[in-house]
Amino acid sequence: MASAEEKNIMHRRRVTDSKLSSVTDSRLGPMPRPLGLFSTLTHAFVAAVARLDKRTSPLVNLARLQNHLFQPYDVLYLAHLFLASFWLALMEFPPYPYKLIIPLLYTIFLIVPVTSQFFLPAVPIATYLLAFYSSRFISPAYRPPVSVSLLPTLETVLYGANISDILTRFTHPVLDIIAWIPYGVGHFTLPFIVALFLWLFRSKPVLHFWGSAFGYLNLVGVLTQLIFPCSPPWYELLYGLTPANYGMPGSPGGLARIDALFHSSGYTTAFSNSPLVFGAFPSLHAACGTMEALFISHFFPQYSTFVWSYVAVLYWSTMYLTHHYLIDVVCGACLATVFFYFFLPDELKGPAAFLPPHNFTLLAPNAYNSLPLHMGKSRNKYALYDLDDPRVGMSHGAAAAASAAAAASASDEDYYEDEYEHDSASSSTGGGHRLDDAVPPHSAAPLLAGGASPPQKAKRAGSRKHGVRGGAGGKGHRHTASIASLIRGEDRSEEDGWSPVADRFVLAPAPGAAAKVI
Repeated sequence: MASAEEKNIMHRRRVTDSKLSSVTDSRLGPMPRPLGLFSTLTHAFVAAVARLDKRTSPLVNLARLQNHLFQPYDVLYLAHLFLASFWLALMEFPPYPYKLIIPLLYTIFLIVPVTSQFFLPAVPIATYLLAFYSSRFISPAYRPPVSVSLLPTLETVLYGANISDILTRFTHPVLDIIAWIPYGVGHFTLPFIVALFLWLFRSKPVLHFWGSAFGYLNLVGVLTQLIFPCSPPWYELLYGLTPANYGMPGSPGGLARIDALFHSSGYTTAFSNSPLVFGAFPSLHAACGTMEALFISHFFPQYSTFVWSYVAVLYWSTMYLTHHYLIDVVCGACLATVFFYFFLPDELKGPAAFLPPHNFTLLAPNAYNSLPLHMGKSRNKYALYDLDDPRVGMSHGAAAAASAAAAASASDEDYYEDEYEHDSASSSTGGGHRLDDAVPPHSAAPLLAGGASPPQKAKRAGSRKHGVRGGAGGKGHRHTASIASLIRGEDRSEEDGWSPVADRFVLAPAPGAAAKVI
């Protein structure tokens, strides 16, 4: 059972914490109120725009390229150049020479600093989009045969039944809407939303990581669908297991009910002219949704429950709308997981994953008090005392280490503030230790004639038992030792005893004897 003194310390610590979060500081004036969601988004956008490189001279990027130290991974850009040339050569619309506008514009975007900061990290995504669009122009003579029965057979063998067929037996307009939102809307909009929030609330390496992982995932997925074409469930419903050919049009599957519900033909037109009619395996809808969930749960873990619930509905919708088998969904999710952890850099693991952009907390120091896009609330001592934040300009990992050290320092400061308040209150009420009753540490025992008296020994034992300041091994002398070590040995008298600098120890003289130096 806790003693009355421990309960008093805990009570005062709770009072101190509540003061830090809700009460004004008499020295600094009223503490700022937490920003609302709209104000936080506005501050984040202003800070993000301020971080942009707004230069438009191509000479800046050419100088960067000239001074760049090429690494082995730079070979990937040569691979992108080869793939882009290949897909551009296959492209029949727009015809030559109009299609040369595409590489011309992209080259301009890469050499201008204000645009290259967006388009250079998006090179894998651009290569994926080019491959997806130009794949329709591959001659059927060079394409592998379409597999019609493999996926339903594997699903029956692995899962005991054709799960996708079971999920499509009962349909309802309400279920159609629920399935349409993630499959027909979220799949095309959520990647931009995730990228936007990463740009606003996380550092630049996080956005680069998103471009690489998301782009290479889709690029590998499209290449897999081209090498291993498989028919989706809607083909089995329309044509059975008859052989397929590349001249067959695509089908919107269950999304045709959405077109009928909204009296439109958008999905019917889009899927009928799809470049990859037989791109069922793996499911890029499931892969993209999993990648988005992994990013949000890693960098904004407080939203993990919501995003994984969304992805679960997306998994179901891919089968309910007759576009994928269960094995397609499983392989797409596994592929996304592999790419996420393969491209995840070490500097974005641990606390560094939650660091905001360096100038966001400087422009809006209290923004994270209300926005649930951070990991906990903490005092920024640099903003509190109007000091320059030394973490600005650091690398990502170094800034994370500095933030962790600052948090540990803040916790120690809170501890000593609580202990100081408790000692002050005890002294004012007469219930605390007087200066005359201070318990000396063990290091002072040789200086005391005859050692510590029995009352002092009992008092020191009680201090160690209950964690009161002044006990040996407690936190009470942490600062005392560090301050004493800064005092020069020649400034200390011999009566002070041992000096950490003067490498000598003076024993207090016994009655009638001279002092002894060791």
